[in-house]
Order: sequence, then structure tokens, then C-alpha cells
Amino acid sequence: MLYLMLAVISSSSIALILKFSESRDLNRLVVTTSNYVVASVVSLFFVLEGGLFNRSAIDVPTFFLEMNVILNGGIFSENSSFIWAIATGIFGGILYFLGFIYIQKSIRDNGVGITGAFSKIGIFIPMIMSIILWKEYPSNIQWIGIVLAVSAIILANYTPEVKNSLFNFRKSLILVFLIAGLAEFSNKIFQNYSIPEYKSLFLLVVFSTALIISSVATFIERKPFTKKDLLTGFLVGIPNMLTSFFLISSFKYVKATVAFPAYSAGTIVVINLGGYLIFKEKLMKKDMFATAIIVSAIVLMSL
Repeated sequence: MLYLMLAVISSSSIALILKFSESRDLNRLVVTTSNYVVASVVSLFFVLEGGLFNRSAIDVPTFFLEMNVILNGGIFSENSSFIWAIATGIFGGILYFLGFIYIQKSIRDNGVGITGAFSKIGIFIPMIMSIILWKEYPSNIQWIGIVLAVSAIILANYTPEVKNSLFNFRKSLILVFLIAGLAEFSNKIFQNYSIPEYKSLFLLVVFSTALIISSVATFIERKPFTKKDLLTGFLVGIPNMLTSFFLISSFKYVKATVAFPAYSAGTIVVINLGGYLIFKEKLMKKDMFATAIIVSAIVLMSL
């Protein structure tokens, strides 16, 4: 359980550091860029240590020939997995960049507690996509979790106090949910068709793509930044990488079916406690109910 607790603490730290960043009006793009510098460097170390660049060669014709294999439920060969890791990694990197930006925006607009909850409920999207693409139908208990997830989204955007409108959709919250969910889906489509050993290469491409996009955006914006912006980004990058390390390590001692819901629910609880104790952030009643429903939904969807 130690690794699982460390994964929860690391994941929660990311949101709370970003809350500090937004409360101090730090340069959002510089924080994002320096975070991905750390993540990319550590990922490169794991790829080099695993010798993945020496094990495989890019064989595009074979890759396209094997597309028929995966359409019939198979997985790519070693060389084709190399290409698949790059292709899905670029897609994931775009989503990771957008997700990081909108999480920061939502923290400022809506608070760290409800934002953390909506980022974790993104697992709803890969579940739905799995039904459509792979006919992976949820159990009855998981369907209850899906219904609760939809209910939480509706509740968080329910505004009866606003005249002539029952709903006032909070765009940044909805975007956090959608982008985080699609990012989780990019992980799933990589894992479904690739050899597991290429996970480190996939993550390197993800973080490197996000780093390139963020660096270009920072250069175009040309907004002044300080050492505090850089340092905050580096501080976010450390738990960003440690979260994956601790979560994967926990699988040796705890079943994944137990680890994932415990990790997600635990992170939401710690983020909300941290937001209240450190930043004196109080949720609206409807957001408190929505967060509680999200925790229940995540546990049920993961069973």
C-alpha cells in the first residue's frame, strides 16, 4: 500500500502546486513547458536504459501490412510497436499539452477540488470508446458508475439561481473532463495493440510532443517570466513522473482493479483536503455533492 499512497500524494501534489501557480498569477505556458522538460528528460533516461532505440528499426511497409492483424484483435510486432508508440504518442502529447493548460485554467475559474475530480472522471470516455470500438461492455455495477458520472457532470453545471437558464456550462471544467478522458484513451489504444515494453518510448513521445508544442506557444506569446515560473514547472514535473512510477510499482502488491479506483478516489479526497487546508478553498454545496458522486462513480466504474 505504500506505493499506492505515494502515487496519491504525487498526483495530488501536481494539482496543489498548480493551484499555487494560478493563485500567484505565474506564467502558465512557462510552467507547462518546464514541467515537460523534466518529464521528457526522465522518460529519455528510461528509454535509453531499456535500449529501445537499439532493439527496433522503422519498417513502415510492415507496419501497414500488420494493420489487418490489429483489426482482427492482434497486436503489432516489435518493429511495428515502435512506430505505433510514436504515432499514438504524438496524439497523446497534443492532448497532454491541452489538458495541462485547461487544468490550470479550470483551477483558477472553478477551484482545485472540483477540477481534480473532473480530471479523474475522464476514465468515463475510454470506457464508452471501448464499448463502441471493442465491444467491451461494462458490468451492471459499472453501468451504475457511468450513470453517476453523467449525473455529476449535470449537477456541477446546474444553476437554478440563474434566470432563464437551468444550466450554465463551465467550459473549462467540461474541457478538462473531455481532454483528460481522451488522453486516457490514447494510453488505452497504445496498450491494446503494442508490446508493453514500449510504454517508456510512448511516454517519451507524449512528453516530448507536449514540450515542443508548449515551447513554440511560449515563444509566440513572448510573455515575460521569472525564475519562480521555471521552478514551479520543475516542481510539477517531478511528481508528474513519480505518479506513474509509484502507480506502476503498486501493481506488484495490489491488484490493478483495486489500485486504480483507490488511486483516483484517494487523489480527489487529498486534493480537496489540500485545497481547503492550504488555500482555504470552499466548494459550493452542489460541487461538494458532485465530487462525492464522482468518487463513487470512479470506484464503481473500476470494479
